[in-house]
Amino acid sequence: MRAVLQRVTRAEVSVNGDSIGAIANGLLVFAAVSKDDDLDDAAYLARKIAHIRIFECKGLMTDSVINTDGAILLISQFTLLADTRKGRRPSFASAANPEKAECLIEEVRDHLESSGVKVETGQFGAHMRVDSLNDGPVTIILDSADRKLPRRRTET
Repeated sequence: MRAVLQRVTRAEVSVNGDSIGAIANGLLVFAAVSKDDDLDDAAYLARKIAHIRIFECKGLMTDSVINTDGAILLISQFTLLADTRKGRRPSFASAANPEKAECLIEEVRDHLESSGVKVETGQFGAHMRVDSLNDGPVTIILDSADRKLPRRRTET
């Protein structure tokens, strides 16, 4: 699963002009599910989203969305899996089928809510309008496949 996290002071999603989800301070999260993803990927991604320390305290990023009593606006966005290596039209062949994707996005939401985070969502498969005010701006990309890669060593 791949996700783009944006720290926001507000975010709102609407369908056909009607607001269906809105948050104040917190994270706007766009998430995509690939064919190879499973329940472990959803749990991993939710843990990372809930606990990543990207909120400032005394000028340092030391707090998570949980520590700040922030909320999350979770939007499914399969286009995060676009393969643009060949030609001019993106391929989405690696994206999961809609049934699987919706199920795993709901799993992420459930895990986040069980962590104590307030979660608003978009409408799966709908044409949505998302309005947000980025804070910082701070934008982080997470990919559940990264957990299988060896850690990079840093020089001391």
